[in-house]
Amino acid sequence: MLSTQFARRLSARNIHYGWAVVAATFLTMLVVAGAVGAPGVFIVPLQKEFGWSAADISGALAIRFLLFGGMGPFAAAFMNRFGVRRMMLISLSIVIGGLLLSLGMTQLWQLVLLWGVVIGLGTGLTAIVLGATVATRWFNHRRGLVMGLLSASTATGQLAFLPLLASLTEAQGWRTALLLVCGAILLAGIVVILLMRDRPADLGLAPYGDTQVQAAPPQPTSLGALLAMPITVLRDAAQVPTFWILFFSFFVCGASTNGLIQTHFIAMCGDYGLAAVGAASMLAMMGLFDFFGTLGSGWLSDRFDNRWLLFCYYGLRGLSLLYLPFSDFSLYSLSIFAVFYGLDWIATVPPTVKLTVQQFGADRANIVFGWIFAGHQLGAASAALGGGLSRTVWSSYMPAFIGAGILCLVGAGLVLLINRERPGQFATA
Repeated sequence: MLSTQFARRLSARNIHYGWAVVAATFLTMLVVAGAVGAPGVFIVPLQKEFGWSAADISGALAIRFLLFGGMGPFAAAFMNRFGVRRMMLISLSIVIGGLLLSLGMTQLWQLVLLWGVVIGLGTGLTAIVLGATVATRWFNHRRGLVMGLLSASTATGQLAFLPLLASLTEAQGWRTALLLVCGAILLAGIVVILLMRDRPADLGLAPYGDTQVQAAPPQPTSLGALLAMPITVLRDAAQVPTFWILFFSFFVCGASTNGLIQTHFIAMCGDYGLAAVGAASMLAMMGLFDFFGTLGSGWLSDRFDNRWLLFCYYGLRGLSLLYLPFSDFSLYSLSIFAVFYGLDWIATVPPTVKLTVQQFGADRANIVFGWIFAGHQLGAASAALGGGLSRTVWSSYMPAFIGAGILCLVGAGLVLLINRERPGQFATA
């Protein structure tokens, strides 16, 4: 395989192959996140073409968020059993299939089926637990930095594509923009085939920062046992109060980012006279600042108390959301919001993953984090639906934004309670 030859060349230059795996994972998470974020550009065009309401479209997107998160713990179990590489390819195939089929949709039920169910399941087979799995398997040192880098790819993918997609949508329609996303997914699939490996042991390597080659732990062989494993892990994790604090804090994270800003920011700016391309550019600015903010968060999470990092991130996010309704929605005001909000868009992920590994052990961390991430997507689904209902019922998105800001401040206070808890009963790291 090309990966074997490439690993030898990197080793000759004293470069661990884990960084190549990170590069392939980064690209995959980038394009999958682009597929998740793209529908935020298409809400208004779909309303104009088919006459669907914001609440109708938001309902379909809420289903996608729920499945995207709900699949997380099972995706982690599937990766453990069938391999990361195989699950990445299956995920990309499902997503590109759902997007291509949606080019011909004309009915609301087709939107719900394809953009809600199919794409929700496809993206959920990897989700952000892919980054957590790669970081914990391939790296003993620099784990926080790697998780920060991979987390940044998610937010960057969700936001960076948006100006280009908005421009293509205005010029040639939403179907052309969707084809661009399909092309990016196809490219990522080729890279995964060429470079991705499941574990360092597949190449005879130890994880980065370690000297011992680690064999894969035994996995369930029957389908029933495989599907039962995430439930068993949840049962054990649910006995630890820290799990519920992290679950709720990630609920707040999803509600205030993917569910609200990613889904409704462009449409909300349209209510104030800002064109879709301009609003998408603001989201892209958030993605740019988030890349550096999340990368920095990974670096900080290796060095400082992760609970206080989360307190700062959620507090800053809450204040930013409460500021927005009182701004004048000028380019200057929105730029200030984009900078401060972007810096911690998904900076919460590295410290959350680090706390999960510390509390529940490296072997189960990706499954436990999958359940915590389910909370993230439950929050995203709630805010996606709630934002659409707010716009439909009150003709304004502002109640949803103020509510999300208050939730962030509550989450900031709760994460400080984690320091009163001792490690969980089955923690091993």
